[in-house]
Amino acid sequence: MTIKLIICDDSSFARKQVQKALPPSWDFDITQAKNGLECIEALKQGKGDLLLLDLNMPEMDGYEVLAEIQAQSLSTIVIVASGDIQPEAHKRVMMLGALEFIKKPVDTKVLEKVFDEKDVYEKLMSSETLELSEAVGDVYKEIVNVAMGQAADLLARVLGAFVLMPIPNINMLEVSELTMMLNQVSENNEVSVICQGFIGSGIAGEALIIFDDSSMADIASLMKFKAELTDHAELELLMDISSMLSGACLNGIAKQLDINFSQSHPVVLGRHIKMDDLFKRNETRWKKMLTIEMEVGIEDHNINCHLLYLFTEDSIPHFNGLIEQLME
Repeated sequence: MTIKLIICDDSSFARKQVQKALPPSWDFDITQAKNGLECIEALKQGKGDLLLLDLNMPEMDGYEVLAEIQAQSLSTIVIVASGDIQPEAHKRVMMLGALEFIKKPVDTKVLEKVFDEKDVYEKLMSSETLELSEAVGDVYKEIVNVAMGQAADLLARVLGAFVLMPIPNINMLEVSELTMMLNQVSENNEVSVICQGFIGSGIAGEALIIFDDSSMADIASLMKFKAELTDHAELELLMDISSMLSGACLNGIAKQLDINFSQSHPVVLGRHIKMDDLFKRNETRWKKMLTIEMEVGIEDHNINCHLLYLFTEDSIPHFNGLIEQLME
């Protein structure tokens, strides 16, 4: 694995000294930055899986770089290398998200010890497996397209209506990004949300089926429900259509990957709520995740439904491995 490394220091001599101290057994693609502004620009360009950062620099110092990395959610592992060895300097950089603080001049043995004790290589490998390349993302999208075609066929036969095939959106998201996305797609309307967990072959997650509350009358009509539409009746209808839709699509994905998923019973996460409220209640359950999101519609009917699969962070390397096998 080639590690994209940024060495940020205003001294060219110090940058050369840091480069000489790098572990010889590791493969580095090195970018040099002489101040914080150049460093941030290089990080935005994806040149810094790992950053060795000085503190005292013109233009933008190391503290400001760390703060900007947090503000812009830039992905990198930061090790500060500074001549300022005051305890307060150490404390400040750690609070700003640095992995470790080492003193100048940088020593190879010290750097190797930090890499070993802080599991830097493992962290970099894990970060790499969480990324979706364009080629892998394209395979994900095609697998979901095929699976959703099977789910749409089942739903169309049961409802006697034409299901509008959605375009799947595949993303790696933090929970804050997911909340923002769903608030946009739901237009801040009140929704009802059904959840169904699944697990198999090292892959685990949850399916969320999100119905706009204004869809209930048309859902009842399509499901040929003739009785009074009470809250209990609405819930039964939502459970039935949710299990049918999410189960068929998930089984279609599993079949293409030659695996089996065990599914839990569907549960209600919320009725007549706003999406923002849902994630506030459950924010500890989802952190960074692989998301597959699709808007499902029925032609000539006012049915607004989103099918969302959330795959846990630990599942992503397993999932990507199965995808890569299909690409061979």
